[in-house]
Amino acid sequence: MFSKLVNVFKIPDLRKKILFTIMLLCIYRVGFHIHVPGTDNEVIQQQTSSRDSSSPLGRMAETMQMFTGGTLSRSSLFGLGIMPYISASIILMLLGEVWEPLKKLRQEGMQGQRKIQEYTRYLTVPLCVIQALMIMTWLRSMGGIYPGMEFSTTLLGVIGMTAGTLFLMWLGEQIDEYGIGNGISLLIMAGILSRMPGTVVQVAQNSTLKVGAIEGQYGPGKIMFIIAAFLFVVAGAILITQAQRRIPIQQARQMRGRKMVGGVRHYLPLRVNHGGVMPIIFASSLMMFPGIIIDQIAKIGTLGGSPVMMYLAGAFTPQAWTYNFVYIVMIFAFSYFWTTVQFQPKDLAKSLRDQGSFVPGLRPGHRTAEYLEKVMTRITFYGAAFLAVIAVVPQLVTILMGVDWVVASFLGGTGLLIVVSVSLDLVQRIESQLVMHNYEGFSDSGKIKGARR
Repeated sequence: MFSKLVNVFKIPDLRKKILFTIMLLCIYRVGFHIHVPGTDNEVIQQQTSSRDSSSPLGRMAETMQMFTGGTLSRSSLFGLGIMPYISASIILMLLGEVWEPLKKLRQEGMQGQRKIQEYTRYLTVPLCVIQALMIMTWLRSMGGIYPGMEFSTTLLGVIGMTAGTLFLMWLGEQIDEYGIGNGISLLIMAGILSRMPGTVVQVAQNSTLKVGAIEGQYGPGKIMFIIAAFLFVVAGAILITQAQRRIPIQQARQMRGRKMVGGVRHYLPLRVNHGGVMPIIFASSLMMFPGIIIDQIAKIGTLGGSPVMMYLAGAFTPQAWTYNFVYIVMIFAFSYFWTTVQFQPKDLAKSLRDQGSFVPGLRPGHRTAEYLEKVMTRITFYGAAFLAVIAVVPQLVTILMGVDWVVASFLGGTGLLIVVSVSLDLVQRIESQLVMHNYEGFSDSGKIKGARR
């Protein structure tokens, strides 16, 4: 393995791309320590450290910290991370399914994609302004802004955070063009992994070698369980990320001049987890709102003490079976929704027919589209079931083992799937460069099993 890693740096072009990518990621992390002028970071850290992570607002803050690199504990210019750009991309992607002008742009190839990317940048700016204003208002409510500087600090914070997100967007594009590629995803992964050292230190400080540790401490059995669970979940995430359903494809034989061409058999790979991590992101985002709404309604008059509000407040906590049942149902619903948006069996069947290819035993066109849709519907069920298991693992570990939710979040959920999928993509990119330059890849066969070529 070490000899294969050495081969990576033997290729000058690949070495430059990797070093360039590492340099930009270092700039990305350094920028998180630049504070917004006029904010009292000691007060902010005190307020965030005493926050109840099990409450709806606390869970929302923890989720935001996962994607922004843990910057809600300090007023950073990169406090928004890259998520406004991701949100703008998702909004335009969904609008492309219902708005005809965007749908036509998607069908224009590279020129249309450049125009959509330009619209994405424009939409990112107002999203940054709205989110930065919300964060600055939150900091002001907790006393994180020096007295007498509220307006100027809020204005500087909105402008600075917006500029910070646009700078991160530019860094991602530079990684795509001059680095190893997949820049935006690498920035998100770096933000998630930046929280891991603090989590490891937290576990180490609360660990003990004594059997029968008290609540809040990690004994030998609990530590072994955390390590084994982490390895098991990572292995399962890799398996489901790479899993494919291969549809055999036969190319029709044609006469060109005096030669017979075609007749080659190949396959069409359909991903089992076609929706990727998006169903969990959508479901977890929406599941925050019931608890927040109920919490706010309970503060109005005498509603807080009513039996109905007390029951609803308990039913929509992450430890309740009602919450997890609704969460799982929403993951299944969004998995099918996202697959419907991304996977177009009619267009795929038409493309196969235009290329002179067909599925053996099926007529090209409508019958092929029906078959592809039927297969995708079946395999999406298994992909959604795995996503549901991954999503509820942190809650189960927290409830059954008494592990802190911040620690348990690394045993499953959105962050783990993002890290696994981006890491696999990075390894495949590097391996393709090694094979292209006649070097052995990371695997003995020179190709990662299940990798899409």
